[in-house]
Amino acid sequence: MTDLVAESTDSNAKPYSVSELAFALKRTLEDAYGFVRLRAELSKVTFHGNGHVYLTLKDDRAAIDGVVWKGSVKNLSVRPEQGLEVIVTGKITTYPAGSRYQIVIETMEAAGVGALLAQLERLKAKMQAEGLFEASRKQPLPAMPMVVGVITSPTGAVIRDILHRIRDRWPCRVIVWPVVVQGDAAAAQVGNAIQRFNALAPGGPVPRPDVLIVARGGGSVEDLWAFNDEGLARIVAAGTIPLISAVGHETDTTLIDFVSDRRAPTPTAAAEMATPVLVELRAAIGDLSARLHRQGGRVVADRRQSVANVGRALDRVPDLVEMAAQRFNLAASRLAAALNANISIHDNQLIRTASRLSPALLQRPQQVRSERLAGVSSRLSAGLERNVAVHRGELARLTIRLTPTLLQRPRQQQAEALSRTALRLQPAMTRSLERMTERLVSLGKLHASVDPSAPLKRGFARVHRADGSLVREGATLRSGEGVSLVFADVARQATIDGTPSAAPEPPPVRPARPPRAPPSPSAQGDLF
Repeated sequence: MTDLVAESTDSNAKPYSVSELAFALKRTLEDAYGFVRLRAELSKVTFHGNGHVYLTLKDDRAAIDGVVWKGSVKNLSVRPEQGLEVIVTGKITTYPAGSRYQIVIETMEAAGVGALLAQLERLKAKMQAEGLFEASRKQPLPAMPMVVGVITSPTGAVIRDILHRIRDRWPCRVIVWPVVVQGDAAAAQVGNAIQRFNALAPGGPVPRPDVLIVARGGGSVEDLWAFNDEGLARIVAAGTIPLISAVGHETDTTLIDFVSDRRAPTPTAAAEMATPVLVELRAAIGDLSARLHRQGGRVVADRRQSVANVGRALDRVPDLVEMAAQRFNLAASRLAAALNANISIHDNQLIRTASRLSPALLQRPQQVRSERLAGVSSRLSAGLERNVAVHRGELARLTIRLTPTLLQRPRQQQAEALSRTALRLQPAMTRSLERMTERLVSLGKLHASVDPSAPLKRGFARVHRADGSLVREGATLRSGEGVSLVFADVARQATIDGTPSAAPEPPPVRPARPPRAPPSPSAQGDLF
């Protein structure tokens, strides 16, 4: 718009057409007022045949035309009517053909409850941001509840409908918590009932409900406003018992509908959600039982048919034996001829090998070894003479270096070391002997504790089988089996039924030889 004014001051500027100016004004208004919210009274409301709604918004000093396109009519929360005070949102635009501006309405709500609805929307957005509306936190309803808790008014048709519906569908106990469902005290009473139900301990004098139903009949927005309370919604969200919200009719929506585990369109539908149909369950069980029996019979028949089919495919036993016997006879008839042929082949090989053997062939390796031994002997004599000469020279050099003093010095050092060792030997031997004695005593005690004959002296006896093996468990003995009872002084033969008989003496149990203890590191250190 500023460009148009600037260009108009130039006498040489190109003039704009009316359409260009009108559409430039349209774009300017839509950019500047793309979203406006108005409170006004409706007048001149016209529902056009193409679905659009044309109307006028006015107050005591001004008026503005408005239009609701047919795509937005179904999203309006109220029906436009003459004289209705509303709050609308939309954008400002112009109608170029008539050179007038208007508002394109996108939402419309009644002005009487507009502030409350806006507050409710802000509260819903806040709780949704906290994740209280998420489907993942909602609890599943029990399939077959034994106790149903109902929170509603004790008077009216709601409680009668719920009780009647539950009685027809499912035999269970119903606990009714009476509350007021309208007015300032309704939210507090309903919240208290939910908390008291959740506080009940399982197995207490008052049974804890498996599912809760919060129910109320239909009404206006003001009548149902108590169920939009933030505190009540948070109590519902924090409950541990699954809760069904059945407030109002199907078109009525309250805040607790979003935080409850399930929402029912009517109180009767809530009773149907909470309880199964006993007759249907019995019919389903009967049907499954019949299907199970039919399927089991079909499986047995299939297995029987499979076994019969496999049996027909198997060969007969006489056929298998006859074929094997025939192959054996053929092999036996060829065995004698094959043995004779094998003997002939080896005779020919022996004759060919014997023809190549002669005394000269046997003497040749001996002659070669004799020549090789003579050569080695001649080299050995010369090598021995050189070795003797070398060792004689080394012996002469060592003889010159040897003196009596060199022989006496190692002997003196060994004598001193022997004296020092003798001084340490006696204490070390004493300590080693004490440790060996202690170990011998402990091994003797260990031997006495593991001696298998020691318990016999205290009145016990060992039970051996006829083969001399030790019986460890009585359950392995059979009735009539002979056993040998070994006491401290004698062995007796017996059977399981108690008949005594002579029995051979069981082999003596040889005690295990204790392992030899290695010398302790401390004793080794004392000796060396």
